[in-house]
Amino acid sequence: MDSLRRTSKIVGLLFIIASASPLLAWLGFFSIYDANYLTLVAANEIPMILGVILMLTLAASATGISIAIYPILKKQNESLALGYFAARFFEGIFVVIMVINLVEILALSQAFVNAVAPVVSYFETSGALLLDAFHWSGILLDFPFILSALILNYMLYKSQIVPKWLSGWGFFAAIVYVVFVFSELFMPLPMEIFAAPLGIQEMALAAWLIIKGFTSSTIEEK
Repeated sequence: MDSLRRTSKIVGLLFIIASASPLLAWLGFFSIYDANYLTLVAANEIPMILGVILMLTLAASATGISIAIYPILKKQNESLALGYFAARFFEGIFVVIMVINLVEILALSQAFVNAVAPVVSYFETSGALLLDAFHWSGILLDFPFILSALILNYMLYKSQIVPKWLSGWGFFAAIVYVVFVFSELFMPLPMEIFAAPLGIQEMALAAWLIIKGFTSSTIEEK
């Protein structure tokens, strides 16, 4: 297997991991969204820990995509290739911040459950602050994520190393997702509607890269 084919398979697999890990992670920390999260989170310690591991997997795979594909993108435009790497790196940073908040929420819940006479107001205030930090770090990570999607699909479209319909779909889907992200700041909209086009496109791209690979004839040799 030549290096280009191997790279396409790696990138495709990492896209699948980066998409699947946050969805599975949510199943682990769903209890933080319950009104009684101060007691439920401690009772779901193992799912929470698994959720944390999966979120770290997201951070690693997102950054891994940019590292694996960088040599290919660099041949098209080095500045944009670096921009893609930077966007995915900062996405990973915000994911790590979310993980830190999840760990602190778990620790707070355990302290609340184990306290003999807990000061409820203190725990509620601390919990609210941590939940807000978790929520906002999740919103903030969407910005580098969208930027990375725009850069990548633009470069794929220009270079034609994947079909134009596939990269064009991704670029348009990223623009649609922008609407959702900004709505989070003012009037929240259903995430499923606006995130689905990009999520499906990333899985289609992953499948294409694993099965078909990059179109080597269009990659400029330097």
